[in-house]
Amino acid sequence: MARLAWISKFWPWLFLLALLVFFEIYAQVAVHRSFVLNAYNLQSICLAASAPLLLAIGQTFVIVTAGIDLSVGFVMGLAAVCVAQFTVLDEDAGAILLLSIPLSIVVCLIPGLVNGLLIARLRVPAFIGTLGMYGVARGAGFLAAGSGMTVSVNNAALAWIGAGWRPVILTAVLLAIMHFILSRTRFGQYTYAIGGNEQSAVRAGINVRRHLIAIYVISAAFAAIGGIVYTARFAAGVANAGEPMLLDSIAAVVIGGASLFGGTGNVIGTLIGSLIIAVIEFGLVFIDVNAFWQFIVVGIVIIVSVLIDQYKERLGGGA
Repeated sequence: MARLAWISKFWPWLFLLALLVFFEIYAQVAVHRSFVLNAYNLQSICLAASAPLLLAIGQTFVIVTAGIDLSVGFVMGLAAVCVAQFTVLDEDAGAILLLSIPLSIVVCLIPGLVNGLLIARLRVPAFIGTLGMYGVARGAGFLAAGSGMTVSVNNAALAWIGAGWRPVILTAVLLAIMHFILSRTRFGQYTYAIGGNEQSAVRAGINVRRHLIAIYVISAAFAAIGGIVYTARFAAGVANAGEPMLLDSIAAVVIGGASLFGGTGNVIGTLIGSLIIAVIEFGLVFIDVNAFWQFIVVGIVIIVSVLIDQYKERLGGGA
């Protein structure tokens, strides 16, 4: 039982290692080159992981408090469109980014603030409150985009942000900061305490309402950053840019070891979950498997993650 408890604790790391070994063996046998030690593959995997990971970092804080944020996908899209619209006002000037980027983030903090107020003040269930904001942010994004869903941008400074490894570096820096906050600060301790037992946190003197509002604002901020990076990478703001990343952001947190019941989870686990999803998606394309299989495989991994979470305590008790 001790071995099973250890495996249940570190299974995301082991599964990621198993995936890399499998695709490496396939690459060596089928195409006689390395899958892992290939700069293009590594960059593609890291870039594929970075966008949903930005959403998942904020989602980690939310899920640790036993909540969920279904609005992040379209908050990301709203940010992508906003930064594109603000930037096209003066596409030739890099200085416009000093206004367009902060202003886009501020706009997208509003949905996070409303989510927090609905959940913390009015006691609306997180699923319902953020689902409503999902629709509001979706409509706002399409309205901001105007007649079409895409707003093209031609700004060299913005393109510089999205070029090469820079989105990955930005994501890594933000991940390190939020890992420190969640694991080493009082704010992080309060986050775990609320997720573990909200009533006990109230009795301990934690301002739960204010803390939850801050958590949902953080989630919206990371969704906004994800939207800005998207526009920087693809030179276009798209209202539904983050729609396919919503489930990936939740899946990354769950696969990384967080419990949907709250109280557990960490940013490093979310990183591993994001890498697992990215490796599956890129690896299946690499071995020429129909891309739609990735949804099935990721879905199975999520189910396994939830099952392991349910039995983790029992396995640990038998250690």
